[in-house]
Amino acid sequence: MNIDAVDTRLGTPDAPTFGLDTFGDLEEGVTQAEAIRQVVAEAALADELGLDFFGVGEHHRPDFAISAPDVVLAAIAGQTTRIRLGTSVTVLSSDDPIRVFQRFATLDAVSGGRAEVTLGRGSFTESFPLFGLSLEDYEVLFSEKLEIFAELLREEPVSWEGTIRPPLEGVSVYPRTADGLVAWVGVGGTPESVVRAASYGLPLVLAVIGGSPAGFVQLVDLYHRALEHYEQPTLPISMHSPGHVAATDELAREQMYPHQAAAFTKIGRERGWGPYTPDQFEAGASPQGALFVGSPETVAQKIAWAVRTLGLSRFQLKYAVGTLPHAERMESIRLYGTEVVPRVRELLAD
Repeated sequence: MNIDAVDTRLGTPDAPTFGLDTFGDLEEGVTQAEAIRQVVAEAALADELGLDFFGVGEHHRPDFAISAPDVVLAAIAGQTTRIRLGTSVTVLSSDDPIRVFQRFATLDAVSGGRAEVTLGRGSFTESFPLFGLSLEDYEVLFSEKLEIFAELLREEPVSWEGTIRPPLEGVSVYPRTADGLVAWVGVGGTPESVVRAASYGLPLVLAVIGGSPAGFVQLVDLYHRALEHYEQPTLPISMHSPGHVAATDELAREQMYPHQAAAFTKIGRERGWGPYTPDQFEAGASPQGALFVGSPETVAQKIAWAVRTLGLSRFQLKYAVGTLPHAERMESIRLYGTEVVPRVRELLAD
């Protein structure tokens, strides 16, 4: 991976880039096929508005429509011209690293060099039994596959030996990319994952979905120390957080809360948590919480604070929340692109 190219394409703390993320969340009464088409339309609007990045997640469950991110991104590539296209995240643990590289190198070709991939474990584990894998191998699958992927990024013959597959002996993988494939590592807060990303010289995406972004300062400091230890250059850090933008704070909360509450209560039942409450929502929506919800000014002020606090090179708003209707998502994207991002840039310049 060309680090100079990464710095130019992905932003810096002095000139951050701004993106959007979705998992293909299903609006009530909408089929998964229609939800995927909605995502393509949402990405086209983001490109039209001049946003920098559009990311889609990988899931294998009924409430999210996207299980093949690279296919959806290829469709988006055909309807966009400049926006960078990536994942949030690709579940590397339950995939083959060689096939992942090939698919995203192909996406890079068809999009004219706009492809990225964020590698992670994912928030859910449905892919393990689906693809015949054991959760007992959770750690070794990710660590060894990431090791292979880091070698593939060099785009040179790969020799590797581990426990999860037969050895690779001078294997060349195609297609090659024009300028290198951008690969990030997505982390949810574990120090080991942060240090591992630094050891391979890979930029970092922080998934901040609870608590406060300020709670990740120590992980950012650890990442910088680890980069220095491994003699790596300074690399971009991005942050992914849920939110919703509307004309006023009141309207944004009114639109987002029922869908946020329903989605998290459902997940909570699966994981043994209690129901999602108004107090939890208000804590997240507070000035230093993890929900970026409100009017353009409110959301812009909060993003600028997060960028400064963590030294971010990119901010990614997870704009699709549960069953939030497509029309409200489109308006949120419009406000994010036309009012929030320009205002954040003003605040950071000051």
